[in-house]
Amino acid sequence: MKLPRDATLLRIFIGEDAKFNGRPLHDAIVLKARESHLAGATVLRGPVGFGHNSRIRTTKILSLSEDLPLVIEIVDAPETIDAFLPLLDAMMTSGLVTLETVRVLRYGDSAP
Repeated sequence: MKLPRDATLLRIFIGEDAKFNGRPLHDAIVLKARESHLAGATVLRGPVGFGHNSRIRTTKILSLSEDLPLVIEIVDAPETIDAFLPLLDAMMTSGLVTLETVRVLRYGDSAP
């Protein structure tokens, strides 16, 4: 698979406890992205954060939260990301979704 030099970064902010059909939402999103033949997806777990309700979620022992912030990042061609957005929308009930244009410098192996 080859990515265009000017691609789109889809960034999804959710809580670790978010679910879709009884399974963790982040797992469901990554599996749906793979099923949709997107270039790749990465889930990042934040040690501290807050969202729309301003409640701090942290790994600090005195206020340990099980609902830590997660960020899912997916980079692909703009039209591929656009086609994925309705699938994502159907899976999410809350969270933050952003898009930005990025320049791809390398994707995959450099060997022929």
